[in-house]
Amino acid sequence: MKSKRGFSKATVAAIRDGKILGIRAGTKPHRVIGIWAVVVEGRVFVRSYTLKERSWYRTFLEKPRGVIEVNGKQIKVRPVFTRSERLKKLVDRAYAEKFPTPGSRVFVEGFKEKKRRDTTTELVPL
Repeated sequence: MKSKRGFSKATVAAIRDGKILGIRAGTKPHRVIGIWAVVVEGRVFVRSYTLKERSWYRTFLEKPRGVIEVNGKQIKVRPVFTRSERLKKLVDRAYAEKFPTPGSRVFVEGFKEKKRRDTTTELVPL
């Protein structure tokens, strides 16, 4: 069964319960990288930490298509760039709850900085 935005409940659960999500942004062939993803209100959200010129986030800005890898399957996605402050706060909380270890704390706190919060992106299946 699919959720409101189209991912199956099993896919959403796998992303919610998994620590790393495989992602490849854009349409050019290259490797899948691992990033942190959270689920809020049954929707999948990601944030960019490094903001490098050749990052998945910048690639999505230029070519809003990509692929995520969940349970060995590739799913085509498109990004929806989030402006909602309410959702950004929920994503802050979701990262803190999902990644509570002392080693993760620096990244969780870093994700709360404005420049990184502004990269909050919902992934939606194509």
